[in-house]
Amino acid sequence: MAMAMAMAEQDEELARKTIEAALFVAGRPLDLLTLSSVSRLRSQVKTRKVARALAAQYRKNDGAVEVVELPDERFVMRVKREHSESVRRISVKPLVTRGALKTLTLIGLKQPLTQSQLVKMRGPQTYDHVKELMRDGLVKGIKVGRTLLLTTTTIFSDMFNLSRETSAIKRQLQEMIEQGNLQQRQEGAQEPTQEGTAELGTTGDMAAPETKKEDTSTP
Repeated sequence: MAMAMAMAEQDEELARKTIEAALFVAGRPLDLLTLSSVSRLRSQVKTRKVARALAAQYRKNDGAVEVVELPDERFVMRVKREHSESVRRISVKPLVTRGALKTLTLIGLKQPLTQSQLVKMRGPQTYDHVKELMRDGLVKGIKVGRTLLLTTTTIFSDMFNLSRETSAIKRQLQEMIEQGNLQQRQEGAQEPTQEGTAELGTTGDMAAPETKKEDTSTP
């Protein structure tokens, strides 16, 4: 009996270390199914228990990095907000360009919306932004007539540590804009593409087009 308990503890300790390593290398939230698979635990219930124990350990250590359980039962490892400013200059390049981040935020707040509606709000540069965002898997578009119906993707939610539920995404984005930390979120992403940062103010700032142009052609 004692030997069986000891082996079970060793297995749980190994699973905890594996989950810790997975969260570190992923750089984005991971769900219980993924964590259960990499740790080779037999159930998501046990995986949740081990992941929560890991999060508690990080809280106890009171370091600069934390493991957080998100509302939809995903876990993420990240730098604590109070330390992120100090290391921002040596973090990876932003995930998307300055203008595209503003367009992405507007899509997140207003989704689902058509590209023609977006062009009227943001201007003709929106076409290039949408291409960039779709290329990086952050936005998806469904053909509707001569335009696209745009929504964010699960990759977007994972990269920015957001919920995967649309109404929750809108609420979280609005809070991030008000707190001024959306740029901080994207600078912590693990899959950089092009340089450039965004300084987001209000949704009105994002909606102001540089020039007026009707959406008369397909992208």
